[in-house]
Amino acid sequence: MFSLLLAAALLIGSLFLPWWSMKFYAPQYPEGLNIIVYPTGLAGEIEIVNGLNHYIGMAPFSEASFPEFRVIPYLVIGLALLLVVAAFVRSRKLLGGVLVLFLVGGVVGLLDMARWLRQFGTNLDPTAPIDLEPFVPPILGKNTIANFTTYSMFSWGALLLLAVIGLMAFALWNKQARTGQPRPRPAVAHPAPVKDGQAR
Repeated sequence: MFSLLLAAALLIGSLFLPWWSMKFYAPQYPEGLNIIVYPTGLAGEIEIVNGLNHYIGMAPFSEASFPEFRVIPYLVIGLALLLVVAAFVRSRKLLGGVLVLFLVGGVVGLLDMARWLRQFGTNLDPTAPIDLEPFVPPILGKNTIANFTTYSMFSWGALLLLAVIGLMAFALWNKQARTGQPRPRPAVAHPAPVKDGQAR
C-alpha cells in the first residue's frame, strides 16, 4: 500500500515541476535561452525565443497553441486517484490496468511531443527574412540550427514519472509474490530403518 500512496504523491508533485526543456546557445546568448515545459504551461525566455524564431519563419510558442495543457492536469489527478483506490482495494487487476494506462499515456505523450516539434520545425514561413531548410528538433539530445546550438532534455518532473512507474511495477511484483503458490519443498530421502541384529 505504501508504495502506491507514494506513487500517487509523486504523480501529483510532478504537476509542479518541469517535464521537459530546451536550451538555446549562440554567440550573442552565451548564457543560453530556455523553453521550459511544465504539464500546465510554458516558462523561460519564451518572448526572446519567439522573436528569434520570427526571422526563420517559425510559428511562435504560446500556451494557447497547446490544448494539452488544459487536459494533462486532470489526467494526472485521475491516475493519482486510481492509484489511491488500488492501494486500498488491493486489486492486482486494477493496479495492472493503471500501469497499462500510465504507459500508454506516456507513449501517446511522446508521440504528441514529436508531432509538435515536427510541425514547428517544418512549417516555416517561406517569406521569412532568413531562408532555412525545414528541420525537426529532437526530443532528447543536441541539435544545431544556423548559429544556435540547442539541447533538449527531460527534467525533474519526468524523473518523478519514471519513479511512479517503478513503484507501480514493484507493487505489482510484490503483490504477485505474496499471492503466488508456495514453491514445493524438494523430497528428502530418509535412510531405511536398521533392524535388530543387522550390522551397523
